[in-house]
Amino acid sequence: MIQPGQTYRSLSNRHHPSDGPTRIRIASAPIGATDLDGMRKVQVVTITRDGREIRPRWMRADQLHTTASTRDGAHRRTGYVLET
Repeated sequence: MIQPGQTYRSLSNRHHPSDGPTRIRIASAPIGATDLDGMRKVQVVTITRDGREIRPRWMRADQLHTTASTRDGAHRRTGYVLET
């Protein structure tokens, strides 16, 4: 379940190795109604290396995952995975 305050990291490899993966934090709980594309949205902010929250935006909830692997055991290549 997606909760405000949770932190996720990017599964993409499109970052500089010294920067590490992009991290985001959930700013508000998912809205109950679906958007025009039929998907639920959550408001997220990007977290900088020094902990500042920048770039608030809405993101589709289906891009947030609890594990880095799919149901079949394959590694995910896109989206964000919950940090523990």
